[in-house]
Amino acid sequence: MQLNKIPATVVTGFLGSGKTTLLAGILRQVTGKRIAVIVNEFGEQDIDSSLLRSCALDCDDAQPVSEDDGIYELANGCICCTVEEEFLPVMKKLVERRDDIDHILIETSGLALPKPLVQAFNWPEVRQHCTVDAIITVVDGPAVAAGRYASDVDKVEAQRRADENLDHDPSLRELLDDQLSAADLVLVSKTDLLKPSERERVEALVRARVSDSVKTLFIDQTLAADRGRLEALMGIGAASEEGIDAIDNHHDRHHAEGAHHDHAHDHFDSCVIRLGEADAAELAERLQQLLTVYPIYRAKGFAAIPGKPMRQVVQAVGQRLDCYFDRLWAPDETRGTQIVFIGKGLDVDALRDALTRAEISATA
Repeated sequence: MQLNKIPATVVTGFLGSGKTTLLAGILRQVTGKRIAVIVNEFGEQDIDSSLLRSCALDCDDAQPVSEDDGIYELANGCICCTVEEEFLPVMKKLVERRDDIDHILIETSGLALPKPLVQAFNWPEVRQHCTVDAIITVVDGPAVAAGRYASDVDKVEAQRRADENLDHDPSLRELLDDQLSAADLVLVSKTDLLKPSERERVEALVRARVSDSVKTLFIDQTLAADRGRLEALMGIGAASEEGIDAIDNHHDRHHAEGAHHDHAHDHFDSCVIRLGEADAAELAERLQQLLTVYPIYRAKGFAAIPGKPMRQVVQAVGQRLDCYFDRLWAPDETRGTQIVFIGKGLDVDALRDALTRAEISATA
């Protein structure tokens, strides 16, 4: 029987900062722990949960928890708006199975705030059995160094300013401030792309927004394979819920002033394009063109490549496109391609027409 509280790690950060990569690395590398995962993503198709689910199923040493695979999805992209309706019911399910769980990982959506979620750990039925081991904020190093805070921030800000009906739509700078204000640990990602002067710039920005007790670690892709460092992220023991009410942020101040409750991601559009098998080079070329022409903030999905037994993951942040193979197609899976786009004023027909040119066989 488990006598101690179940520790939960909350991972927050903007779209494309590296949250899912971090969680997937933990599921692959941290052995001997029974881990439950809660994913809260914005968009019609939850690609992040699928990536994590494939890892949980493929890792022999990992022991995810639930009737299926230990991945719990919250469909609404704003976890701070749905704490009582969606998050608490999931936590209650995990509490019921507490003797089978060693750790909980929670990935928030790119524009969600951690404070309302962490406050939910003070609810009596949750507080008795669970604690927040740490709030980890992942920051996109190159984007912050460039003064954008996140990829394509100029486009997001331009759309925000153009809408005169918004009383309170926080800028990405305010959202970053609020994510950092709650952090117990800050991870600056993609540091292999930073020059020394850029690294100093990012470090200064983060240091100005967090307390002296909060450590900042600069990481690159090697972290996902470093078992020792990943295990160290899961034993911080911050008990973040105990001091969360005292954290002051932009979101709370806007509410105190009676401002309308409006979120930046409420004005994003999302769509999913589904195809059959696709030519890898042609698909990458078409995607790169779309990223240049249209206001696409994020693209993420999977592709079925003829003659390849493995599924290809496709990810784009801003105009940077990455493709890699993550796992074998399961025998009972239908090979196909699906890509989620998040942006503003998306022309779904134009996106579909462009990608269809890379299609080799239609979906069943």
